[in-house]
Amino acid sequence: MFTATSGSSGLYKAPLTKSLLLVPTILAFLLVVLLPQYQNFFVYDLQLVIRDLRIWRLISSRLIYLDVKDAFCGSLLIYNFRVFERRYGSKKYASFLFGMWILSAVFELLLTEAMFYVFHINMDILPSGFLAPIFAFFVPFYHSIPRIQVTQLLGQFAVTNKSLVYLIGLQLLLSSAFMWIIALSGLISGMFYFYDMFQIQNIIFIPNWLAQTSSFILEPLFSSAEPTHESSVGMGATLDIQRQQRMDLLDQQMLISQFSQARRRERQQGGFAQWNRFLFPLQRRRNLATLSPPLSAQNNPSGVSEDQVARLMEMGFSRQDALEALQASNNDINMATNFLLQH
Repeated sequence: MFTATSGSSGLYKAPLTKSLLLVPTILAFLLVVLLPQYQNFFVYDLQLVIRDLRIWRLISSRLIYLDVKDAFCGSLLIYNFRVFERRYGSKKYASFLFGMWILSAVFELLLTEAMFYVFHINMDILPSGFLAPIFAFFVPFYHSIPRIQVTQLLGQFAVTNKSLVYLIGLQLLLSSAFMWIIALSGLISGMFYFYDMFQIQNIIFIPNWLAQTSSFILEPLFSSAEPTHESSVGMGATLDIQRQQRMDLLDQQMLISQFSQARRRERQQGGFAQWNRFLFPLQRRRNLATLSPPLSAQNNPSGVSEDQVARLMEMGFSRQDALEALQASNNDINMATNFLLQH
């Protein structure tokens, strides 16, 4: 489902992500189905935390889900965000989670108190679960994961490799009336940690001794084997070659996406859409027939084959569109043709 943004499928090199998927989900299932009489101990009641100083509720209620929909959407997002554990390592990943968990608790308390004193709205009970760090991950997800256009809806709305993740995040946001408090606290915490405001990364982190101890104890339990097969992207003899082919394909998709965005900006600046490409393909072919050899050879970017340019022009596309599409697709005529047909 999420291979476009998170790399190889599975949980290889993501033991912490695997533990976040298994442990809270299993505990949530036990509380909802088998042990509902103990759910009260995991209700996120801020009044009990502030007035009765039941600080332990900040731990229990902010780790275990009490809503099946929240658990499902949260698990999908955590699975997708495993790319950050693979990219930065389990220690930095754990430091980010710990920092977001601490900071978001502070912002949740501040926001609920502000809503009470300014608007006289009581927000005593908030959604339970490991939610705020999930929303915090949207900050590095927005900045670090490349946006690649997959298709368009109605010719205007771009659908990218990140659209589904944002839709699941929106579903999680709308699952509860007060979920926006959790989401806003997570996003603010994510910006604080991502931009290292006030050097927060040097203040809240997982120490080396704890990371090494946890790795020694927990990694054998939650480690996953290296995948024996990858999706059919390349025909490389080894997994390393196949992954390199996947990265090459991703680079080409990014180039196509950037080319598409540039073309949309040009159309917006130019006013009306270029209807002549769709309404007058025959006229383009007549213009192609009248082109002289010197004109067809000029302004040709290096690496673009004139034969492939001619083949695209025979299909009714202009020379400039053919050159730009071939240059963006690294001289891949199939990819260039698909792009020109879709745009």
